[in-house]
Order: sequence, then structure tokens, then C-alpha cells
Amino acid sequence: YDSWRKEDLIKRLTDLENGGTGEFLKKVKKVRKMDFSKYTTRHVALKFAYLGWNYNGLAIQGEPTRLPTIESVILEALTKCCLIEGDFHKCEFSRCGRTDKGVSAMSQIISIKVRSKLTPEQQEDPDFDLRELDYINILNSLLPDDIRVYSVALRLPKGFDARFSCTHRDYRYFFPGQGLDIDAMREAASYYLGLNDFRNFCKVDVSKQITNFCRTILKSEIHCLDGRDNPSTEKTYYYELRGSAFLWHQVRSMMAILFLVGQGYEKPTIVKDLLNVEKFPCRPLYQMASEIPLVLYDCGYPEMEWKTVKEYKGITKLQESIYNAWYDHHIKTTMSLAMKNRIFGD
Repeated sequence: YDSWRKEDLIKRLTDLENGGTGEFLKKVKKVRKMDFSKYTTRHVALKFAYLGWNYNGLAIQGEPTRLPTIESVILEALTKCCLIEGDFHKCEFSRCGRTDKGVSAMSQIISIKVRSKLTPEQQEDPDFDLRELDYINILNSLLPDDIRVYSVALRLPKGFDARFSCTHRDYRYFFPGQGLDIDAMREAASYYLGLNDFRNFCKVDVSKQITNFCRTILKSEIHCLDGRDNPSTEKTYYYELRGSAFLWHQVRSMMAILFLVGQGYEKPTIVKDLLNVEKFPCRPLYQMASEIPLVLYDCGYPEMEWKTVKEYKGITKLQESIYNAWYDHHIKTTMSLAMKNRIFGD
């Protein structure tokens, strides 16, 4: 019984207690181990989206965490379907960018070496792409609905690395505009542009001993979600931020200052003041913005050929899972709005 699973042992004990005849022994199948030496491998990039509210961030942790991480769930799926063998560090694994606990992503990228059923020559020929393992649908069949793979790049540029080949990262932060001075926030956001020292807009990670806090912001804009600014109704806005790299909690810290400006507690020029490390050599005390509305929205890479889920069977299943997730949250939002209106009036 040494190799039996806990569930099988419990079932066997139950059978014996109930006078079982031992037929259960015939039902226990020995799992065959995949012989990876019989297969080729290929270096691919996977593009996926996730809602991070129920996870302890993207990156797998060395110590156990109360909530799972996105990577631990994906790597478990990759192992379960025998696309990788053993230690993922030996699979040339790389991620585009870490997202913290509760943060979501619409376009996260990992690169990894996986099992293939094509020869090396066939892997280089696009005519054989649809004969390759259906990585997208295989993984989606094992992943929860709040993590969805939707594109795969089968032929990567030489030396490709999901982290170091990334040219820019785009974040969006969603928020209701009620009670906020959006114009003042837009002015404040414009001061983030360019190369600046962001030591007052981050949380210092002492384990990494970072000494350079300068980062380049390529885009810093606030947009109305439906494209119109109408002060007569409640509108949802999003802060759009593009940069080549970011510090720990930098985006949430930048957003926190924008909220202080929007609420009238600070003037837009507070951003310029905090970027002046001679004037503010130490980070002042302020509360970071919530992680829930933050999304890694897109990542920039050199020209790559992506195969989308539309080119494979299974698009209907993906659409259904996405719709079900949307419907669930939509109904909860509608009910929350109804409660607000019932208590405080329409």
C-alpha cells in the first residue's frame, strides 16, 4: 500500500469494513511515468490572463503561502499534463514581470521549454504548427477559470527571454471618478513622464539591495473608460502607465499620490516635489492604493508570431469560461449597486 493515494486507502478501508471482496484492488491503476527521452522539446512563449484577487501574486515562492501563486498553479498544470519534467528551473523558465498579491494581468508572458511531438525540422516549418501539441487547450483544461492561456509563440527569436526581451510594460488602474478632480489628477500624472528617481514612490526591498531607483515612464495618462467625460453621471476611469521597468509597489504608490491630488489634499505639483530627492530624501508616510484595481495590461516585445486560441479547436470552451466568470462578477456588481441604491437612494 506504500504507493497508494490517501483517497484510495480510505476507499479500501471502507470496502473492508463493509465486507468488500477485494474487487477494489482491480480498479487501482498504476500510473505510467512519461518517458521524456522519447520526445523532443521546444522553447515556447505562453500568453495568458488572470484575475489575481484569489492568489498570492504571480511568482512561485520558496516558502509555503496561504494562497497559491499563479505560477505554482500553471507549473502544476504543465507537470500534470507532462509538458515539463521535474524542476522548472531546468526548463529555461522566465516570466515577463512579477505582479503582487491581488494584482491581475491581461497579457502576462512566460517562456519555457516544453515537450513536443514534432521533430526539430518540423518545428521550424509553420505548415506543421497545427500538428503540434495543442498547448493552449491542454493547459486551459487543467487551469481554473480565472487563469486563461490564449496565445502561444512556437518559434522564438534567438536568445529570447520573457523578462529581458520585454521592451515595455503597460499597467492600468481602474477607479470611480466620483468626488475626484480628474483634471488635477491628469496634471499630476503628467509630471511622472521621463526619467526620474522614484525612491519616494516604492517600497524598498532590502533583500535585493537596490541602489538605482531611476525609472523611465513613457506614458502617464488618465482616461474615461467609455471615452467620454460626463460629470453628470458616475464614470469609471483608468490610469494608463507605460514604462520599461518598475520598482516594488511603484504603480500603487504613484496612484496613491494621484488620489491625494484628486481628493484635494495635495496640489498636482506634489509629484514634482516627491521626485526631487534633495527636497524629499526619504519617502513620506502615505497609504498605498489598493491592489485589486491594478492590471498588467500589456507587454511589448520584438516582432513575434503568435498563434491564438482562434486557430485551434476549443475557442468555444474558452469563450464560455470567460463569459461565466464575467457573468458571475457582473451579477455581484449589480446586486451591490442595488443594495447601495436601496440604502442611500438612487
